[in-house]
Order: sequence, then structure tokens, then C-alpha cells
Amino acid sequence: MSSSLIDLLGEQILSGGLSQIAGQLGTDEDTARQAVPAALGTLMGGLARNASRPAGVDALFGALERDHDGSVLDDLHGAIRGADAGPGAGILRHVFGGQGRQVESGLGQATNLNSGQAAQLLKLLAPLVLGALGKAQRQGALDSRGLAGMLDRERATVSRHVPRGHGLGSLIDRDGDGQIADDLVEQVGSGLLKKLFG
Repeated sequence: MSSSLIDLLGEQILSGGLSQIAGQLGTDEDTARQAVPAALGTLMGGLARNASRPAGVDALFGALERDHDGSVLDDLHGAIRGADAGPGAGILRHVFGGQGRQVESGLGQATNLNSGQAAQLLKLLAPLVLGALGKAQRQGALDSRGLAGMLDRERATVSRHVPRGHGLGSLIDRDGDGQIADDLVEQVGSGLLKKLFG
């Protein structure tokens, strides 16, 4: 089993909600299957970049404590079905700020989705990503520093999923030097994550 939070979440989504996601996006399952990991990587990359700053990780930690305990993962179909009325749009504003349109356009170009479909996919997946993080934070009894460390370790996996080019690479280049390799550290250990998803 993969030891990465983003990979485990992707496996859960693709095995339990792929056809539903494809239907919501108005695309075929093959396109959705390729787009979901790229979107998850983009979201996790944005969160990890934000969490590299003390104010960013404190804000994320507070949001997880208040609103994201992981229960959204217990009803995957319900979360996907209710995405339009859910918190996804607000989450995206916090994660990407004024870069939201650029991120949607870049993700769309990289995955053969139009910008509207890419925006819908990100909005749909954002609460699931925060749910997974909230679940991991509670299971591991992580404080804000521990949460930042977990997100930093996820960068190794994010780098495999975020498509090169299209303006998305900056999400995982923490120090802004244009080099991703120097920002990567070893992936998070498998014990906690197997407990979360196993």
C-alpha cells in the first residue's frame, strides 16, 4: 500500500467515486482518472506551500480543528453529489488566493479539461483533501508544527502528480528558486496513513 496521504486519498476516490466524478464533470472516466491525481496534487501543493509560513499553517490548523474532522470521507458519494453547495469554493479562495483562475486554467490544459471542468473538480476535491488532513491530524495528535511537517513530507508525492508547466509547478517550489528537487524530503511513514485508510 502507498505510504502517501495523497496517494491513499486518490485510491479511495478513484475506487469509490470515479464514475460519479466523471458524470459531474461531463467527461469520460479515462479523463477523470488522469485528472483526479493532478487536481489532488495541485491542492496539496498549494496547502503545503501555504503551510511553509507560520501564519499559513496556523490558519490551516484552526480550520481543520473547527470544520474538518474527516467524516466527509465516510460518505464519498454524498460529498461529490453536494459539491456545488459545499465549502469547496471557499477553500479554494484560501488555498490559491488571487491565483485561482491561473490554477484552474493550468490544470485544465494539463488534463484535457476546460477551465470550468477544472474549477469544478478542484471545488469537489478540496473538502476531501481537508477531510483527509483533518483525520490525519486527529489520529496523529499533530499540533500545527506536526501538521506543517506532514505537509512538507507530502511534497515528494505532490511532485509526481502536479503536471509540469502550465504554471502549476510554483505550487510545490517552496523557496521560489525554480527548483523542485531541493524542496523534496522523504515521504511520510506508512504506519499512521495505513491506520487512517486501511
